[in-house]
Amino acid sequence: MSNVQGYFDPRFETVRELFAEQQTDEQARGGALCVTVGGETVLDLWQGVVDKDNQQVWEQDTLVNVFSCTKPLGAVALLQQVEAGRIELDSPLAEAWPEFAQAGKEQITLRQVLSHRSGLSAISDTLPPEALFDWDTMATALAAQEPWWTPGAAHGYAPVTYAWLLGEPLKRLSGERPGAYIQQHICQPLGMDFFVGVPDDDLQRIAHVSRLRNQYGDDYARKLFASMGQPEGMGFKAFGNPSSMMVSTNTREWQQAEILSANGTGNARSLARFWQVMAHGGSLDGAHLLDDKLVNVMQQQHSQGMDKTLLAPTRFGLGIMLDQDWEGGGFGMGPQAYGHPGAGGSLGFCDPEAGVGFGYVTNTMGPYVLMDPRALALSREVYRCLKQQD
Repeated sequence: MSNVQGYFDPRFETVRELFAEQQTDEQARGGALCVTVGGETVLDLWQGVVDKDNQQVWEQDTLVNVFSCTKPLGAVALLQQVEAGRIELDSPLAEAWPEFAQAGKEQITLRQVLSHRSGLSAISDTLPPEALFDWDTMATALAAQEPWWTPGAAHGYAPVTYAWLLGEPLKRLSGERPGAYIQQHICQPLGMDFFVGVPDDDLQRIAHVSRLRNQYGDDYARKLFASMGQPEGMGFKAFGNPSSMMVSTNTREWQQAEILSANGTGNARSLARFWQVMAHGGSLDGAHLLDDKLVNVMQQQHSQGMDKTLLAPTRFGLGIMLDQDWEGGGFGMGPQAYGHPGAGGSLGFCDPEAGVGFGYVTNTMGPYVLMDPRALALSREVYRCLKQQD
């Protein structure tokens, strides 16, 4: 017996059936799926439970941490500064953040930071757990950090430091705190129920996140987890320094911080809405995120090949992942699709050719490096339905 709630266009009934079937996994807890095609929402579904005791049902307005699905919002926020003429893509980041110009980082550009080419995927000095929630401590540590490789020479994903690499310049260029900026200039104009730093009144809507047990992912995931076991290595530092990164997800400190690389909290509907507008070149029906020229630059390949942090092949534009042709590296739609997965399974992306905006969120974290098989299966089925209608 399925407990799927919400709306579906009958043309996409098989997607709804697949979503319901995923809930029959005995470890499944809760999740939501929203898909837009052109100007309309064709799927807006949710199911399961939000709490660790499996007592509380997932509601229409349940929120959940979507981890790195937050990164493209931070990238758009910075690109809005470019659009406003406050900084250029190829300007040194130090123009906005003078303290950054030390330890060999004088020439690192905004473009390099956005495309994970800055060599700043991790902080090498061990920081205390509470440092993660002190904005200035993290910004100061990054400003002092030496790049792990020659900036521009290679790429390596910055899972957490990205928040300050983008957020500190954003703060200085806009005069606003990053979470407040994203709320005012991205979420509110688009009507997104999404926060980087959840207000007190909304905390009770957040689903409790837990991990799938006895699941080990693919070969890339195993390689990454092995690298995270080496305390002096970049992989360990990128995901585990400060150590609170790994254990804070369900805490109020995490939910209310402004870690725009990892702690965005929202729902499938808000992700699909963001990507619906991006699928249409950054503007749709009076909602404007970004000039279409900058959206085009975002989609250009800036990094490709073996990722120094993830130890898997990755392709990046500016603040977004691009499609790849290996299982788990692509979005399950057309080759022009782009977006961003989040740790544990959430996924937000668009396919401009198909006019699709896609959002999937879950509170049951899987172990994959890039795309989660649950989200991918749903995306592929959406695409199959679209092709049938052509």
